Amino acid sequence: MGNLGSGCAVLPRSLPTILILLSCVFGLSLGTELSFVTCGSVLKLLNIKHNVRLHSHDVRYGSGSGQQSVTGVTAVEDSNSYWSVRGTSDALCHRGTPVKCEQTIRLTHVNTGRNLHSHYFASPLSSNQEVSAFGDEGEGDHLDEWTVLCGGSVWKREEAVRFRHKATDALLSVTGEQYGRPIHGQREVHAMSSPSQHSLWKAMEGIFMKPSENPMGSRDYSHLHTEF
Repeated sequence: MGNLGSGCAVLPRSLPTILILLSCVFGLSLGTELSFVTCGSVLKLLNIKHNVRLHSHDVRYGSGSGQQSVTGVTAVEDSNSYWSVRGTSDALCHRGTPVKCEQTIRLTHVNTGRNLHSHYFASPLSSNQEVSAFGDEGEGDHLDEWTVLCGGSVWKREEAVRFRHKATDALLSVTGEQYGRPIHGQREVHAMSSPSQHSLWKAMEGIFMKPSENPMGSRDYSHLHTEF
């Protein structure tokens, strides 16, 4: 992707409209690649074992909680696979601040405004712990909180990480079960108590906020950085 100066950069069609507008208004440039994930970034997450991206859409489970479903998809260019990295109600996550290992965050689905969520309902296919999308305009409850498990001090973009559900200690996972209609071929996403290759995720395409010189993370969009 190139920067077209004062115009709008050429962006993938899969990018949500709100992000395209940001790109046009504030003029994105590639800049120096960030090696870590920052608060306020919008990204896709790849399950390394099954090569599927974390995905959601306005389709509800027909069992369990009946909340919005969360799946894994093989498609790379799908706008329903973008998630925003946010803080919790108890701990703010200032725009552009590197996400630390063991930090608790929320992941908000960009297109529907619902948060990645889990609870003690059985998942539809494997009967593991259900993972859903919950809330309204990014506001949900304490069951939307996930702790980033990584090996160093911050979440590195090239690193395989795990997400532990704070309330239940279960890990965000994919084990390969596939849905039929209406979401044929999509993989079941669930949570499991034990770490395995099925629970490893990597940050992929998205918009990554550069660290700001303002420690309070002001709305300085000159620090915006993208990679698709």
